[in-house]
Amino acid sequence: MPEGPEIRRAADKLAAAVIGRPLTEVDFAFPQLKHYRQHLIGERILAIEPRGKALLTHFSNGLTMYSHNQLYGVWKVVKAGERPDTKRDLRVRLETADSAILLYSASDITLGPREEIEQHPFLKRIGPDVLDMSLTEEAVVQRLLSPRFCKRQLGGMLLDQAFLAGLGNYLRAEILWQAALAPQHKPQDLAPAALQRLAEALLAVPRLSYQTRGQVNENRHHGALFSFKVFHRSGEPCERCGAMIARGELSSRPFYWCPGCQK
Repeated sequence: MPEGPEIRRAADKLAAAVIGRPLTEVDFAFPQLKHYRQHLIGERILAIEPRGKALLTHFSNGLTMYSHNQLYGVWKVVKAGERPDTKRDLRVRLETADSAILLYSASDITLGPREEIEQHPFLKRIGPDVLDMSLTEEAVVQRLLSPRFCKRQLGGMLLDQAFLAGLGNYLRAEILWQAALAPQHKPQDLAPAALQRLAEALLAVPRLSYQTRGQVNENRHHGALFSFKVFHRSGEPCERCGAMIARGELSSRPFYWCPGCQK
């Protein structure tokens, strides 16, 4: 499943194609959404906002569409009037005079006034978005030490969207390596310097991944400037201490770490 940086880059691509231009065609596959078509023709998309692994599409008339790709959903950008050859089921079409954005295969789609969409159960459940540039290291430290999270092991907590939204498996491994911490550590047991390192990594690693526009490829690197330090590098030397990177399983997901400097 894509993680926060990939979702935000996808949102950027969608926004670049349609933002600010009047909608000339709108189509929804689900019957409960079809009546919104008449309210959206002629309106403009003001923003496409990631919230963790969901997207909020904000329209100029005050409506907002919530969508979550889950495992199978995918957005595509096409020219206006284009109908891609695919076996996927089209769920949403938002078209301007020049371009269209299409959502395929997703099943979790809701549309309504923005204030109502903000009360969506998923949005109420998740924590701050890790790529929200207003989120500070101080706020992350406070969250780490809060009663809700301070006693939890980092390995499981970093996959919990209620802690920080947008983190996932490769980010978990890279953040813990950057902070030189083992997944068994709990925030309440960390010294202040270790807590600060962790807070810095929790923001810096996802933001670097997003800013360098990387994506996983066969060379096991994440972008031009963001290279994996441990993820998918088992058996290779750690660039920090030289120990061999190990692979195991944690929270039912593959996990990579350095036994030499993540003790």
